[in-house]
Amino acid sequence: MLGGVETRSSSPVFVGRADELAVLTGALARAAGGEPQALLIGGEAGVGKTRLTEEFLDEAARGGAVVAVGGCVEIGAEGLPFAPFSTALRSLHRALPGELAAAAAGQEGELARILPELGETPRGPHDEESTARLFELTARMLERLAAERTLVLVLEDLHWADTSTRHLLAYLFRTLAGGRLVLVATYRADDVHRRHPLRPLLAELDRMRTVQRIELPRFNRAEVRRQLAGILAAQPDEAFVDSVFDRSDGNAFFVEELVASRANGCRTGLTESLRDLLLVRVEVLPEAAQRVLRIVAEGGSTVEYPLLRAVAGLTEDELIEALRAAVGANILAATSDGDGYRFRHSLVREAVSDDLLPGERARVNRRYAEAMEADDTLARADERVIRLASHWYYANDPAKALPAVLAASVAARRRHAYSEQLRLLERAVDLWDAAPPEVRESLRPADYTEIYPPCGCDPASAPLQRLDLLAEATVAARYGGDRERGLKISKTALRLLEEDEDPLRAAWFWTERSRLVAGVGRGDGWDEIAKARKLVQGLPPSQVHAEVLVRAAGWGMLHDPGPGNITAAERAVEYARMVGAEDIELSARITVGCLLTDSGDPERGLAEMHAVRERATELGLVPIAGRAHINLTSQLESLGRSREAVELAERGVELVRAARMMDTEAWVRGNMAESLYSLGRWEEAAEAAHRALLIGQSAAPRGSAAARLAHLALARGELTEAAARLADARAHFGTHDNQPQHRIPLSRLAVGVAAGEGRLADVRTEAAAAITRGFPLGQHRYAWPLLLAAASAEADARGLPAADAGRADALALLRGAARNLIAPVPVWAAYAAFFRAEAARAEARDTAADWTEVESALRPLDRPHLLARARHRLAEALLSAGADREAAALLLRQAHATAERLGSRRLREDLALLAQRARLSPAPPPAPAAPPAGDTDPADAFGLTSRERDVLLLVAAGNTNRRIAEELFISPKTASVHVSNILAKLGVSGRGEAAALAHRLRLLPGLTPPEGPAPRGV
Repeated sequence: MLGGVETRSSSPVFVGRADELAVLTGALARAAGGEPQALLIGGEAGVGKTRLTEEFLDEAARGGAVVAVGGCVEIGAEGLPFAPFSTALRSLHRALPGELAAAAAGQEGELARILPELGETPRGPHDEESTARLFELTARMLERLAAERTLVLVLEDLHWADTSTRHLLAYLFRTLAGGRLVLVATYRADDVHRRHPLRPLLAELDRMRTVQRIELPRFNRAEVRRQLAGILAAQPDEAFVDSVFDRSDGNAFFVEELVASRANGCRTGLTESLRDLLLVRVEVLPEAAQRVLRIVAEGGSTVEYPLLRAVAGLTEDELIEALRAAVGANILAATSDGDGYRFRHSLVREAVSDDLLPGERARVNRRYAEAMEADDTLARADERVIRLASHWYYANDPAKALPAVLAASVAARRRHAYSEQLRLLERAVDLWDAAPPEVRESLRPADYTEIYPPCGCDPASAPLQRLDLLAEATVAARYGGDRERGLKISKTALRLLEEDEDPLRAAWFWTERSRLVAGVGRGDGWDEIAKARKLVQGLPPSQVHAEVLVRAAGWGMLHDPGPGNITAAERAVEYARMVGAEDIELSARITVGCLLTDSGDPERGLAEMHAVRERATELGLVPIAGRAHINLTSQLESLGRSREAVELAERGVELVRAARMMDTEAWVRGNMAESLYSLGRWEEAAEAAHRALLIGQSAAPRGSAAARLAHLALARGELTEAAARLADARAHFGTHDNQPQHRIPLSRLAVGVAAGEGRLADVRTEAAAAITRGFPLGQHRYAWPLLLAAASAEADARGLPAADAGRADALALLRGAARNLIAPVPVWAAYAAFFRAEAARAEARDTAADWTEVESALRPLDRPHLLARARHRLAEALLSAGADREAAALLLRQAHATAERLGSRRLREDLALLAQRARLSPAPPPAPAAPPAGDTDPADAFGLTSRERDVLLLVAAGNTNRRIAEELFISPKTASVHVSNILAKLGVSGRGEAAALAHRLRLLPGLTPPEGPAPRGV
C-alpha cells in the first residue's frame, strides 16, 4: 500500500537563485567580520523561499555558523506572541546552553517572556516602556551571543506574525550594532494586501539602508526544465515541459504538485482551480490518512504527536500507518525535533483546512480543546493557554471560550505582548453576551489595571463586568502603542457609564483618554483631565481621585506653569497619603518640587525631588526614580548648575539603563546633552543626543534629542544641518504639543536658522509670535536665549538695505519682553546683560563698558561659548574706541582658542575677520572661510570673480535673477548660473544666507555698515 503513495516531488538539485544565494552568502561573510546583517526575503506562495533559506542555512552551517529557524504560527486571527523568536531561541538554547545562559545572565526573568526555558517571568513592571525594555534586552543578548561566533537567525512566514513579533523584528533591524549576526525574515508577498498588518513594517524596512530586500521571481522555462529534470531524475519531454510551465506559470511548488499529480495517475483530471490541484494528492490517500490531514490542518503550523494521538481517535498503529502514508506522499513532514508533524507546504494545509465543513471544523477544534484541557502536557506550556483559547473559540462554545480567552490575555500580558492581549480582550468583549450568565458571574476582575476601581464592593467576590474588560483593553492599547484603538474602547466605556452613572470609573476613563489624546497628537489632554477633575469633586479620597489631581497638576506644570499648580499638587500628595498610594504620592511630590523651584524656592524644591529619588530607588520604583532624575537634571540646568546636572544624569542613565527604560533614558540623556552643551563639551553632548535619538521610543524624547542636535549644529555654523534637525524636532513634537518647554526652544532655533540664512523678516515674525504667546513662570531659561538670538540677528543685520525698516519696533518688542523676565541666578543675569548689549549694538550704541559687564558676568560661569562670543564683542568695542589693543588681542586669542576647541565655524570666521581688520593675528585664520590677513580683498578668499561680486552685491540688495539680468545687461539664465556659482563658493544654501555671510564678513565694500565706527588701525 505504501509503495503506491510514496512520491518524490521535490528536486534534489538546487535550481536558479544563484544571485539571491550570493546576496545571502555575502551578508554571511560581512557578518563574520563583526557587521550585523539584516535581510528580508519576499515572494509569492510556493515560489521557493523556504528552499532558498535551506540552501543558505546549509552553506552557513558548513562554514561553522550556528543556525536557528523559527516560524510564525497562524492561530485564528492572532498568532502566538513572539512565536518565531521563541522557537529560534529554543533551538539556540539546545545548541549553546552555556553560552546563551551567559548572554542572558542577570536578566533571565525578563527574557523568559520570550524564552520560557530561562525561568519564571516576574509579575511586573508593566508600563508603556515594558515592551521596549524587553526588546532591548533581547537585542543585547543576541549581540553577546554573536560576539564570538557567527549566528544565523531565520524567521519564516512573517505574514502570519503577531504584532509583538513584528515590533521586535523592527527593533532588532533598527538597533543591532555589533556581533556576527545574520537576521533573515521571509514573508509571502501575495498575502500582503493593502490593509495587511505587515505592510507598514515592510514600508519602514524599505527606508532602512541596513536592510537588504530580496524578491524572488517565478522560474523561467529553462529553470522549470531543470527542476523537472531533478524531480524525474531524467530529461523531461519538451511537450511536458511546455505543459507544466504553462500550468504552473513558473511557480516552483506548483511544478512539484503537477508532477506529483501525474505520478498518481491524475494526468487528465487536473483542474484550473488551485485548491483542487493541491487536494488531488490528498484525495488519493487512504481515508485514515485524509482524516489525519484534516486534523493536523486545524492544529496550527505544527502538531505534537501526543496531542495528535489524543485527538485523532485512532489506535496508535492506525495513526502511524496514516502518518506514514501522508509523509510518504510528501504532504506531511516530521518536525526538526522529531516531536510532531507539519505540512510540508502551508498552501496544502490551507487547502485542506478550507475544505472542511463548518460543523466539521468546530468538532475538530472542540476535540483539540478537550484533549488539551484533559492533559496539560500535550502542548508546550508557554503555548497551551493561547492555543486552548483559539480552539474553544473556533469550536463555537462561548461558555468555554470566554474564560479561556481571558486566561490567554493574562498570559499575553505576562509576556509584555500587549497587542495580543488587546486582541484577546476584544474577543472576550465579543463573546460576552453569548456566554451564559453563570459563566460570567464566575469570572473575577484582574488585579492589574493600574488604579481602576473594580465593579462591585469586594473585588474578591464581585463578578467581572463588561466595563472591566474595556478598562483592561484601554490600558493594553496604551501599553501596546495602539492609542487610536484605546480611544475607541474608552469611548465605548464612557457611553456605557452614561447609562449607569459611576463618576469614579468615568473619571478613570477620562484620565486614560487624556494620555491617549496627547499620545496621538490630537490635543494636549486638558479637556479630558478637566472632565475627570469635575467628576471626582466631592467624592471621598481614592486612588483615582489622587491620580486625577496628580495629572492636573502635572499638566499645569508643563503647559501652564504658575504658582496655582502647587496647591493642586500638594492636595494630590495629601490624597495619595490618605489612601496609602505611595507611588502616586511620590509622583505628585516630584511635581511639587518642580513647581517650588520654578516659583523661586529652588533649594526646597531640589530637596523634595532628591528625597523622592532616594525613596523611589529604595522601593524599586524605577519609573518614578527615573522621572525624578529627568526633572532634577532639568532644574539643575535651569539654575546654572550644569556640572551637577551632568553628574546626576550619569547616575540616572546607569539606573534606568539597567531597567531598560528606553524613553526615560532618552529623556535623561537629552538633558545631559543640554548641560554638556552649556559646559562646552560639545562632542560629548552630540554623543548623548544621538544616543537619545536612537533609543527613544516615543515622539517627545526623540524631538527633544533632535532639538539638542539642532542647537549644536547652529552654534557650529552648520545651517543646513540645523534646519534639518529643527524640522525633525517639529515633526516629532507634532502640531498639538504646546508645552512651553518645547515650543520656546524651537522658536529660538527657528530664529537662529533664519538669522543665519539672512531672513531677518522671519526672525522678527518668529520672535514676535513667541513673545505674543508669552513666557510662563519658570520659562525664563528658554526665553532669554530666544531674546538674545533675536537681538543678535538685529545687530548683525545692521547696514543691510532691507534691515532698517522695522528695527525700532522689533527692538522695542524685545526689550518689552525682557523687562518682564526674571533673572534669578547668575547665568540668567549674564544673559540679560548680553541681551542689553546686543540690543544696543543693533542701534550702534554699544560701548566697551557694556561688553565688559557681559564678559565679567560670564567669566565665572561654565559657559565657554557664550564667553567667547562676549570676548569677541568686547575686543571689537575696544578696537572701535581706540582703546587697549593688547587687551583686545588677548581677548581675540582667548576667544579663538575656544572657537577652535568647540569647532564653531561661524565664531572662527567672525574672529578672523576682526583680526584682519585690526591687523591682529590671534591665530592662523582657518581656511577657506576666513579672509586672509593684510589688505587683501576678503572676497578673494572665496575665489569670487569680479562679475560674481557684482551679482552678489545685487543679491544682497534683494534683487531677483531677472532684475540682476537687467542691471548687468545679461540674460536671466546667465544671472541664475552666477548665483548658483556664488552659493557654491560661499558654501551656503540660499540667497539670504549668502547676503548675510557677505555682510557679516564684509566681502563687499558696499555692504559695510555705514553707521558703526570701524576699529582704528584698519
